[in-house]
Amino acid sequence: MGRELNIVSYNLRKHHASGELRDLSRLYDVDVMCLQECDTEDIPERIDHLVLADSTKTNRLGLAVYYREDRFELHATRVFALRKSMHDRVMAPAHERLLAAKLFDKEIGKEILVGSFHAAPLTASNSLRRKQIAAAHSALRVMGPGLPTVMVGDYNYPWFRANLSERMEESGYLLSFSDKPTYARYKYFKGHFDFVTSAHTRIDSIDTLPQGESDHLPILVVAGVED
Repeated sequence: MGRELNIVSYNLRKHHASGELRDLSRLYDVDVMCLQECDTEDIPERIDHLVLADSTKTNRLGLAVYYREDRFELHATRVFALRKSMHDRVMAPAHERLLAAKLFDKEIGKEILVGSFHAAPLTASNSLRRKQIAAAHSALRVMGPGLPTVMVGDYNYPWFRANLSERMEESGYLLSFSDKPTYARYKYFKGHFDFVTSAHTRIDSIDTLPQGESDHLPILVVAGVED
């Protein structure tokens, strides 16, 4: 059995928290880093021991995935456009809501899929977000049928998580969230916004990390893949 994967997911709040990434990568010995709301024109090719797999192209504030170069080989990346919310149509063309990387784990000799996901904002309905999540899972299945898969990010789904969890299980995915809230913008408004959905993968723990310059708190996912 190969060692666990340390995956960090972080919504940078319009790139404001970008200066924290190097310290996060070192402090938590990160294997894969998934970012949301990063300035894709102002992200480095490397963050310490991590190298950029890919980023979204049409949205300046988009998604990025980094991976540990000495452990993984990058086999493919894909960007997926998902159904737009009214906010997307009126404010900006934010339709690239899933970036997936297919990585070959040299420690266990197996491919894995890791996705950075950002659902529509709270102005949209939970129904729309569920459709986006389902479409993202379908896209991942097509990209890597049967592969160990972990999709992390900002699901924008702080209420009625039990209903979402049931729907995920019906579709073959496990919904997991961290030990503490991951969003704290206002004094009295906190909640779980940043989740993990997974298939063919063991989720050992999810920890909410200390808050930095973002209104979202980063999460650290420790996942296991059987060799």
